[in-house]
Amino acid sequence: MSLAARCCARLLPQALQLRPPSAPCSTISSAKKYINGVHLHYQQTGKGDRGVLLLPGALGSSQTDFGPQLKSLNKERFTVVAWDPRGYGHSIPPQREFPLDFFHTDAKDAVDLMQALDFKKFSLLGWSDGGITALIAASKYPSLVHKLVVWGANAFVTQEDIKLYNAVRDVSRWSENMRKPMVEMYGTEYFAKTWAAWVDGISEFEKGAAGNICQDLVPLIKCPTLIIHGEKDPMVPRYHPDYLHKHIRGSRLHLMAEGKHNLHLRFAKEFNCLVEEFLISSD
Repeated sequence: MSLAARCCARLLPQALQLRPPSAPCSTISSAKKYINGVHLHYQQTGKGDRGVLLLPGALGSSQTDFGPQLKSLNKERFTVVAWDPRGYGHSIPPQREFPLDFFHTDAKDAVDLMQALDFKKFSLLGWSDGGITALIAASKYPSLVHKLVVWGANAFVTQEDIKLYNAVRDVSRWSENMRKPMVEMYGTEYFAKTWAAWVDGISEFEKGAAGNICQDLVPLIKCPTLIIHGEKDPMVPRYHPDYLHKHIRGSRLHLMAEGKHNLHLRFAKEFNCLVEEFLISSD
């Protein structure tokens, strides 16, 4: 039996007790909150007592990055929020910039948004850049973060990583499936310009910070942490999840043999079941 089948088999009886088959799924609402000088866009769904924030990747948004999670994560157990960081998605203006502290700015925005939405404590699910933001938030605001799930994330960058980023700098060479939602969201010019600025910005960590993004903060994370890694991820080499697993005390590392960078989209059912089981399990 596959992992997805095992997870769903364990969760199904509980889900049936909580939500009768005839009960409709809750709707997905969209709104904005004025946080730290910016109107941040977010989507929210579910009515559970466990708050969960979904943090998107570079140039990502709730709309482009988390459709299967907003649709299918258990809405009786969780209240799910997916946000657009400043300069991304529908949180424009402002235009996005990438100084060396941009991950820290995102982390504070994310935590302040959840507090403004009246969540006393919440879990973080961070993909790629959103995973880095989540790592920083969990380390700096330990009293607020209940559990942490990251995938496609890294605490530092190397010259090898920079080569990978530069190889995809030209967005006109992206596959149609990868490029289309970004062009629809941003338009061709803003997308290309902002992506190139991201590559330049992330490269500055290797040049000006000895590669360190949040290595000093990772050991400070105390909450239960699940690290998921796709073994076929072309953007994040295996040494990154191994580093996180080694330096986050008590963390779990789950490897998906066929997973790539967007494993939560391609293998959404397996991912959602894995995450739900982790979030509802006792500490």
